[in-house]
Amino acid sequence: MLFQPPKDVPTTVFARVPDKFRKKRRSAWADGNHHGAELDCFLEGPSFDRHGNLYVTDIPFGRIFRVSPEGDWTLAAEYDGEPNGLKFHKDGRAFITDYRNGIMVLDTASGRVEPFFARRNAESFRGVNDLVFGADGALYFTDQGQTGLHDPTGRVYRLSPNGKLDCLIANGPSPNGLVLNKDETILYVCMTRANAVWRVPLTPEGGVTKVGNFVQLSGGLGGPDGMALDEEDGIVVCHVGLGTAWHFSRLGEPLHRVRSCAGLGTTNVAFGGPGRRSVFITESTSGQILKADLPVAGWPLFPDRA
Repeated sequence: MLFQPPKDVPTTVFARVPDKFRKKRRSAWADGNHHGAELDCFLEGPSFDRHGNLYVTDIPFGRIFRVSPEGDWTLAAEYDGEPNGLKFHKDGRAFITDYRNGIMVLDTASGRVEPFFARRNAESFRGVNDLVFGADGALYFTDQGQTGLHDPTGRVYRLSPNGKLDCLIANGPSPNGLVLNKDETILYVCMTRANAVWRVPLTPEGGVTKVGNFVQLSGGLGGPDGMALDEEDGIVVCHVGLGTAWHFSRLGEPLHRVRSCAGLGTTNVAFGGPGRRSVFITESTSGQILKADLPVAGWPLFPDRA
């Protein structure tokens, strides 16, 4: 089979962090991850609630923003942490992978952020990054820290509803965004520093088997970061440092290249809008959310299952 080159898809700016929330300053997170650069924000973790509001995180300054369907910004929470990934549980709570504090949970009504799962066997995580929920409420998350090709010891965990924690991957070169396929037999994980997306088959017994490379990327100043699943079992992969979100079929065919109209910091993505046919991408270097339309809808966060 001959693969066709991906079709280019343009983006527009959906919303920008308002000036009142911007003030360039140093932060411990930027010191460790951006060579001490002064930042006024760094957006990540886009996720829609049931009312169509888009929530995004601001890693270095411990902020969670709520963006209305009209593009209006509200500071939903601010706390002493470094929030990265954010996903909504079916009960309405927002769960956060916090680089400094572990798994946190946000009550969106009160703005209160509290620890949920901070340590494993009395040891802190290396630096959790992103998360996704299974239909049964199991929480899959990545523990990236500063791992990479020089230190391929990043981990991928599954926290079952009964509190059992399983380590699924222990040799990841910078595990980052992750999604489950529709029938939850495969977990896809971005390995940022390897510039790859791994395919992780899940066994009925709860383990993994025959882990392989699903997509090997090239170029950019970073690598694959956040992901979202479409309703045809394809995935949209943000390529941070390339200003791109790639859309791949379930076979790994490159279908579309969504090009940033702003900077190169395309960190994460969520489907939303009418019929979930738009992708909303956090462009972290400019503090903006980009929007593009795709011909296939996103897989719902809480799909109806018999």
